[in-house]
This record gives sequence, C-alpha cells and structure tokens, in this order.
Amino acid sequence: MDFKQIKELIKIFDKSGLSRLKIKEENFEIAMQKGGEAVPVQTEAVSSQPQAAPAPAITSENAGEQHAHSAKGEYITSPMVGTFYRAPSPDSPPFVKVGDVVSKGQTIGIIEAMKIFNEIEAEFDCKILDILVEDGQPVEYDMPLFLVERV
Repeated sequence: MDFKQIKELIKIFDKSGLSRLKIKEENFEIAMQKGGEAVPVQTEAVSSQPQAAPAPAITSENAGEQHAHSAKGEYITSPMVGTFYRAPSPDSPPFVKVGDVVSKGQTIGIIEAMKIFNEIEAEFDCKILDILVEDGQPVEYDMPLFLVERV
C-alpha cells in the first residue's frame, strides 16, 4: 500500500461510521480505531533502535473540540500519521520558533511517515503562537501541531 492510498484510507475511515479498521497486506499491517487509545501500526521488520513511548492519541472528536475552543488563533494540523520533527536534522536549528512570522508555503516542520520525510508548509501568512508537539513525537492525522494567528 502506498502513501496516497493510506492517506485516502484515513480520510474515508474518519468520515465513516466505523470505530475500528484493520488491514493486512503481505509485510504491511495497519489498524485504526476511533475514540480510544492509539493502536500500534506495524510495518515490515521491527527496527532494533529504541522507540519513544507514543503520546496519548487525540481522537477526531477531541481535535474538533480543540478547533472550536481556540478563540485567539487557528490550528495547523497534521495531514498524516507519522513522527513530527521541528528541524531538518538533529544538529540544525528548528524551522520556526514561537513568535516567528512565516509566509504562506514556508516549511514549518517535517513529518516522517514510512521512511519518507514530508515537509509541512504554512497554508497562509501567520505568526506562530505555540508549538503543540515535541520534536520526535508521534502524531495522528488532523492532530493540532501549531497554534497560529493570521497576519
């Protein structure tokens, strides 16, 4: 299953009335669940590197509540499931800091999904009010990453 198929599957699952979904295909397996704890995703062989414990999952219901409760800004959310990084490499400075003003299309972070690094770009000119996830933290689809204010 390629990245576009996974992204489309997540969108369809999010809009469906299903609460659980599990798919196995040769060396690939994905499981999704709404309204509960995060379900581990397993792909190919297990890495020998130690992994950080996953952060609590934000369900689509919680994310919707967070969107509605933000009176002082808007959220830039994760377009996919993966691991969020604030900088292009561990020894590089972060793309953005709190207080930075960014332009539409400017890279503000990276999400690694299935060993592919995907740049997250600002969708509009804005000021970074808060960074809601830690460097190296697993993120879910539509999870708020940044609190921003349009400029």
